[in-house]
Amino acid sequence: MGSAIAKQDRIGARVPREVYLTLCRAAELSGATVNQFLVQSALKEAQAIIEREDVIRLSPRDWSWLLDLMENPGKPNAKLKAALKLYEKAKRDDAGTSFNWKP
Repeated sequence: MGSAIAKQDRIGARVPREVYLTLCRAAELSGATVNQFLVQSALKEAQAIIEREDVIRLSPRDWSWLLDLMENPGKPNAKLKAALKLYEKAKRDDAGTSFNWKP
């Protein structure tokens, strides 16, 4: 009966002695090894950055405005109609190629 072992990658960093000692103290106070502390701290910060960049937050007023626009879209203007014509022409021109226009 074999056990699946997840592949792990390695991260290393060289830091000034003062930084290392600060990290050691923080790790000790949190009950973790320096490595555990570094990974947990870096992961927490990475997740916060990713969420900040991936999530769009709207005020209640802006959410109502956006929802109203999605439920009641305006009539297409001349620029949108022209863009649609260009898109349709591009699809026809690429009809025999391997490019797939479907999502």
